[in-house]
Amino acid sequence: MTDNLFEAFACADRGRPLIHAPEGQALTYGQMADLSGQIANALAALGVVPGDRVAAQVEKSATALALYLAALRLGAIFLPLNTAYTLKELEFFIGDARPAVFVCDPGRVHDIEAIAPDLPVLSLDRTGQGSLTERAASMPAGFATLARAADDVAAILYTSGTTGRPKGAMLTHRNLSSNTAALRGAWRFTGEDVLLHALPIYHAHGLFVACNLVLVTGASMHFLPKFEPEAMIALMPRSSVMMGIPTFYTRLLAHPGLQAAARGMRLFISGSAPLLAETHRAWTAATGHAILERYGMTETTMLTSNPYDGERVPGSVGPALPGVSLRVVDPATGEPLATGETGMIEVAGPNIFKGYWQLPEKTAAEFRPDGHFITGDLGFIDPRGYVHIVGRGKDLVITGGLNVYPREVEAEIDDIPGVVESAVIGVPHPDFGEAVTAVVVPDPKAGLTEAAVIAALDGRLSKFKLPKRVMMIDELPRNAMGKVQKNLLREQYAALFRA
Repeated sequence: MTDNLFEAFACADRGRPLIHAPEGQALTYGQMADLSGQIANALAALGVVPGDRVAAQVEKSATALALYLAALRLGAIFLPLNTAYTLKELEFFIGDARPAVFVCDPGRVHDIEAIAPDLPVLSLDRTGQGSLTERAASMPAGFATLARAADDVAAILYTSGTTGRPKGAMLTHRNLSSNTAALRGAWRFTGEDVLLHALPIYHAHGLFVACNLVLVTGASMHFLPKFEPEAMIALMPRSSVMMGIPTFYTRLLAHPGLQAAARGMRLFISGSAPLLAETHRAWTAATGHAILERYGMTETTMLTSNPYDGERVPGSVGPALPGVSLRVVDPATGEPLATGETGMIEVAGPNIFKGYWQLPEKTAAEFRPDGHFITGDLGFIDPRGYVHIVGRGKDLVITGGLNVYPREVEAEIDDIPGVVESAVIGVPHPDFGEAVTAVVVPDPKAGLTEAAVIAALDGRLSKFKLPKRVMMIDELPRNAMGKVQKNLLREQYAALFRA
């Protein structure tokens, strides 16, 4: 008996399609098993052994997915890296994780070799070709997947590092397999499903949620290199499920072919960033489908989900998934709060990560004595058990000694006609400590002004929650998964109230 996550993916029908490429070509489960076996043999020939890190900064391709599977089969630890990371950032990751091999785009090989001359570097381009595939081509397809303990680390994902140096979250075989099992039941995923996949696979959403769920159920997927509305609309009639970030949905809403294309879909899922209630309602009106929003973190994979059967509440991320213990506590004392009270969200369960790579003190600080992980997210649980996220603890604005939760203010601003979206931050203020400050993206045709926004909020929010300033910009800064980078906004407006 093995707990290797790869064993859960083994599909008895080798001829079953796994990936439908954009050009219409199909890659079967058998072909993926063979390719991952060849790559596993190639890595083993380089000296990779169980517990070694296999780092990959590569574009999305079927071969990139096979590399992930090969690392699992070897008992190695897969380390996917954002393709936007700079050479300086990569130098940190290499020094911290100390991988046994590094796979990157052919154009980066010499740069990586320069900063890590003793590190074996292989190439893999966006078409799935490079020195990695050349080495693998001469290897046998057969590979005996190595047994692993459930608590052995399967992957390390680095957090964004916006409040300090990036931390490597260690995810075990049990973490990933238990979460996939919970989602399989919660979202009614079966081998008949065809997933519309346009997410990156260096992130938990695209790899550990989307790909793992397809692989464990024997489903198939349209594996798009990136999000393009025209391609998504064209493939919807041949798909049953779509997983995306809020940006996908807002852009698809502008496409005239959406209603007809979405007619035969079974499920639309959104995550990685908050979905505006307005977008949720607009999507339902346009397609007849209510988006299923869920909540998770790098350290925990998925924690909650709106129900498959039952009301999917706009602005909520739904109840906790089976097996997940979720509570809301007073951030200062750790005491549980009553239903409807806002506090820090803490979680426990088989999906919670093992800890931060080589940071035992940081790991210990993030867990309660009873094993609950302190998420850093603020929220509340309503009387029906649905979880509502109001912001990150670090995003909490304390103005004049009073707490302001950004999501509450953002929700009111987003309801103002002419507002496309908003972000609320705290900016240093000589009298209040922090001033509530709104950054608004207006509809260019609306002629919206700072005074108009503040006037519209008057009477809808307590005086201390009203923005002291409203800054108009063309676009909010976002990371690759669509999350608003409030740290950049705080830096940009740090001097706003200085004398």
